[in-house]
Amino acid sequence: MHRPTLAPTVRRLGVLTAVALAVAVATAGPAAAHAEVEAEGARALDQNVELTFSAESESASAGITKVEVILPEGLTPADITYAKGPDNWKFAPTSRGYTVSGAKLPVGEDVEYVVTVRQLPDAKSLVFKTLQSYSDGKVDRWIELEDEESGDGHGHGHPAPRLDLKAAAPGATLVSATPSPPATPTTAAPSAEPTAATPSAEPVADSTDGDDGLPLAVPLGIGAGMLAVGGGVWWFRSRRGETT
Repeated sequence: MHRPTLAPTVRRLGVLTAVALAVAVATAGPAAAHAEVEAEGARALDQNVELTFSAESESASAGITKVEVILPEGLTPADITYAKGPDNWKFAPTSRGYTVSGAKLPVGEDVEYVVTVRQLPDAKSLVFKTLQSYSDGKVDRWIELEDEESGDGHGHGHPAPRLDLKAAAPGATLVSATPSPPATPTTAAPSAEPTAATPSAEPVADSTDGDDGLPLAVPLGIGAGMLAVGGGVWWFRSRRGETT
């Protein structure tokens, strides 16, 4: 009586299982890496909100040294305050956001840090594009948006950290804009040649004004003297004529 052997079937099942496991490991590794931003219960227009950023290491030979964030519309570097992060890492504003950097982390260690936002914008969601640098010069670019075609079609892209916001609380309003840092002093442009001020009225003449610069009383006195002399001559002649 012939008895079927199970050996070929077992071998085939073993091969299929090994292949499936290999595929699962190969596809699961890259998909697990990600960068995130979290703020539990965050609402639009909330003030003094702590945002926790994290990004996983994708290098097996180098440590993370810097994270650069490009801020979304409605936020400026002046709105961000550094709260905490890896030991001895420092925060620095940039023209488009900020960086958090320092000595390289141990190989394979993820990075996590916290910043405080002065006030969240009135938006439904915020996207924080992130560049993650390693000690060997490699850069992970967590900048892809949900509506962009990226990766290999199986979730192997680098989506940017995204924070979904609840609707603003009743009565919440946008506070005054963050004051801009003072501009660098610059030398003012030279103005046009100064022009003499136009007098509002002719100067009032005083007792020292005259045609030749003499006091006004001098010509008046001379005139009065001449009249007196002329009168005296006339009186003398009149008297003389009466006596002859």
